[in-house]
Amino acid sequence: MPTIPGGSSVADRAYHVQQVLARLGPGAHALSTIATEASLDDSTTSRILTAGVYRKVYGRPQRGMYQLARPLGDLAYALPNGPTRDEAQQALRGLRAATDGGLAFLYMKSPGLTAGRQCADMAVGDSDLVELGMTPRDVLSITRSLRTGASGRAILAYLPEVIQTHVLAEPVPDEAGPGVIRDGEQLAASLAEIRELGFALGYQECMKNWNSIAAPVFDGDSIAASVLLLRPAMQMQRAPAAYIEATKYAAATLSEN
Repeated sequence: MPTIPGGSSVADRAYHVQQVLARLGPGAHALSTIATEASLDDSTTSRILTAGVYRKVYGRPQRGMYQLARPLGDLAYALPNGPTRDEAQQALRGLRAATDGGLAFLYMKSPGLTAGRQCADMAVGDSDLVELGMTPRDVLSITRSLRTGASGRAILAYLPEVIQTHVLAEPVPDEAGPGVIRDGEQLAASLAEIRELGFALGYQECMKNWNSIAAPVFDGDSIAASVLLLRPAMQMQRAPAAYIEATKYAAATLSEN
């Protein structure tokens, strides 16, 4: 049986099964299919899925069939104390107005044990997202690595050390920008800096010619999301203090203390 990435603990297996379900795509999948893709036996996979159904991470539309509990785009508003869509839009539009038309996004931490992020909402005005190399469907449905980009690192900095270790061991995504942090020690140091300063900066980290500012959003004592501001590198070679404060303010308005 192939080795499970990251180890063989219960948490590792649960994390792996959720990654498999996300990779299999929308709709329900048979227990046997999930077990095969996860390189686990049916009994172990069944226990993980049953526990996930109880915690509403997975849905079971019929006997022996499992799927992610909600469409990815709806997960942002599933936290007990999380922001409503109206609150998110108000915060993002406010950030856009305060930063001379910057592109504003809300990235939620992926549910359960999955170490990723997904865009839940945005305020981009009339901007064509194709210029960012993505479509609205892509933005709202793709789970992206936490090791790449200011929005990912702003979440990763506040996650448990065991998850940080998993993420830092991941390869740099092929689509990463020229400014991506490749060195593991430098990446770890950036997380400590984010915790100290309360924000993250990205210089062409995810995409060429785009710089970014991100700030964490909390659900009580737990990290839930990050607010991201994107500006063309030619317009924002270095992040102005006013833009940093506006990004932190937007994140704070969406945080539940």
